[in-house]
This record gives sequence, C-alpha cells and structure tokens, in this order.
Amino acid sequence: MHHTTSEPAPATKGITIHWAHQYDLAVKILLLGKDRSIRQKMLNLAHLQPGDNVLDVGCGTGDLTLLATSAAGPGGTVHGIDAAPEMIAVARQKAAQSGLAVDFQVGLIEKLAFPDNTFDVVLSSLMMHHLPEETKRQGLVEILRVLKPGGRLLVVDFKRPTSRLERLVQPLFFHHGMLIGVQDLPPLMETAGFERVETGAAGFLMLGFARAYKP
Repeated sequence: MHHTTSEPAPATKGITIHWAHQYDLAVKILLLGKDRSIRQKMLNLAHLQPGDNVLDVGCGTGDLTLLATSAAGPGGTVHGIDAAPEMIAVARQKAAQSGLAVDFQVGLIEKLAFPDNTFDVVLSSLMMHHLPEETKRQGLVEILRVLKPGGRLLVVDFKRPTSRLERLVQPLFFHHGMLIGVQDLPPLMETAGFERVETGAAGFLMLGFARAYKP
C-alpha cells in the first residue's frame, strides 16, 4: 500500500533517502537479518531507562524509535525525525498499527524543532555518514542543545575499514572507499561541547558506536 504525503522535503546538504518502501528490506539484508538485535543493543548502549525522554534523529521508517518507545514506557516520551516525508509516512503507519504513542515529524538534524534541555537520550543510527562535515558539526551542536545536562548521545554507524577483511567486505555495504567512519566522530563531538566520549564495536562487522554526554 502506497502512502502519499503533502509534506515537502526540507532543504538539507545531507543525503535524503526517499525510497521508504524498500528501505526496511534493504536494512534487513544489509545487516543479515540482525537488524532487531542490533537495535536492541543500541538501546542498551544508550542506557535507555523507563521514563526517559528520547529523540531518534534520522529515524527512517521508525523501527528503532518504536523499540525505544517500548523501553521508555508510559512515563517517557519518544520523538522521531527524518528529512524524508516518505519515511515519516511509513513510520506513522507503523506507530498506528502498534498502538504506541510516538511523535514522528519531518525535520533536520541541523535545525531541531525542540526546546533546550528536552531529552535524556538522543539516538542516531546509520545516518551520520550521509552528512557532510559542516552539517555533522551543526547537528552535534543542535543535539547538545536539546539534551538535558548529563544526557547522552549514541551514534551507531559504519566504521572506516581498518582491517583487510573490513576493506574486502565494505563494497558489499554499498559504501566503497569510505574515508570517514563512526570512529572519527569523537573530535567533532568534543568540539561541539560533549564530554566522556567513547567508541566501540556495535556487535556487527562493519558497525561501531560513539557515545557522548552533555556536561
């Protein structure tokens, strides 16, 4: 079933994926069917707790956002934003089918439509690599602004290959010759004002995480 949306796509320098109806299958194939377990690991890495206020930036069709809504429970609030109206239309349909209260909006990481000090947790999965460096910097400053003091950002994304195996496997992930990976985010995070920046493996060959806290 196809959805139409009257919302225009906002202007951004980042890459916007508009093929929402094929996206879920592509992610499942890309992550060898481990997409749900990787999302669960993300919530664990983000230390998501019942009652947390959560923002999922670049939420796509909303699978991680919906999982976060279940984890945050009735005491929490969860918002998902994406630059692609097509993604948000599918995400809203999933939310309606699941009966979960989650707010999906068309929006940009570099211009977050939320007040300062709103969120305990901000999540970002497989979207930072779509952004030019300037937009990444703007986005990180905006995320810091909307986080509460002590709040945390968790980014899961593709790693820059550092081993022969990773270099061999990388073309299979449609990101051939990736020069900047998730392990290169910490300097940008620190420049934006984050502290206690950590990186590590995300439980899948080509994925890693970067986690940081607002002072």
